[in-house]
Amino acid sequence: MSYFKAKVKTECYRQKQRLNLTGGEEPNQKPEAKPPLLGVVLPTPPEKCMLLCKVQRCGDVLQFPTEVGPLTITFKLLPSERMIIKKNPFVQSGGLYRPPHCLARYKSAILVAYRNQEKYLHHLLYYIHPFLQRQQLSYSIYLIQQVGNGTFNRAKLLNVGVREALKDEDWDCLVLHDVDLVPENDYNLYVCDEYYPKHMASAMDKFQYTLPYKSFFGGVSALTPEHYMKMNGFPNTYWGSGGENDDIATRIQLAGMKIVRTSPHLGRYKVMDYNEETETQEPWRRSASRHDTRKTWKDDGMNSLEFKLLSRTKHPLYTNITVDIGYVPPFS
Repeated sequence: MSYFKAKVKTECYRQKQRLNLTGGEEPNQKPEAKPPLLGVVLPTPPEKCMLLCKVQRCGDVLQFPTEVGPLTITFKLLPSERMIIKKNPFVQSGGLYRPPHCLARYKSAILVAYRNQEKYLHHLLYYIHPFLQRQQLSYSIYLIQQVGNGTFNRAKLLNVGVREALKDEDWDCLVLHDVDLVPENDYNLYVCDEYYPKHMASAMDKFQYTLPYKSFFGGVSALTPEHYMKMNGFPNTYWGSGGENDDIATRIQLAGMKIVRTSPHLGRYKVMDYNEETETQEPWRRSASRHDTRKTWKDDGMNSLEFKLLSRTKHPLYTNITVDIGYVPPFS
């Protein structure tokens, strides 16, 4: 083994020892002074020798030094894909990002159910990529696209996204994200709660920054793969009704868990181009559902998921998964 390789290996070991002793932070004492090796440039230590990204705690909130807090969000100008790519030089093909100078503490998959909403998608990508990078996450963005003109099925598409994303990586967190929502505060960490499913969009502007009703679980949510499988994922049988949110909240409870929420002053979201007249007409009013979740949740979900994968393409800013999820059954 050469002198330089041995030195890198020794430094790697020392860094790991410091991590074990300090929980990822450098010790306060200064390192022992050593004479420099003049004229020698040591190779960059491999990824396994990098230090964890630094994080600090402010009350109950974890903060990364690159975060800025409240953001100004506007949808007046539509960003082009070229502009978004240029502003995110470290994003790899498929919408994959890893912090270049430290090891991410969390790995999150961002899953977006999608169909023919290109304008919304550009706004979301423009804001969400730098938002996630400031949180120093290792992440990837997945678009799950439904083909055809049939009724949209958000919950089933997200089930497909979870199955496909877990083929790529052992993700710590699955973030299920509506394409028309943009977060307004980057202290709203896109990571999962250790114990329970987390509802992140706790204060949306179209609901006057309050919950439309107590069990609401729509917009943006975060679940570990273990949470997701424990509740058998999302229902496959809700076509266009939006009633899947109530079903999801019920199956969380039936699976022995509860919903935790991001604090409203952090979980603020702007909704793109909604019609104020229709949204102000009691948007929290829910239609009666023909589904009996208590009877169906164990049989309707990830264990009954059927779809046809048509394509899986890596774009510069996201991975596109195009699927045929079937048709609307009678009386669904």
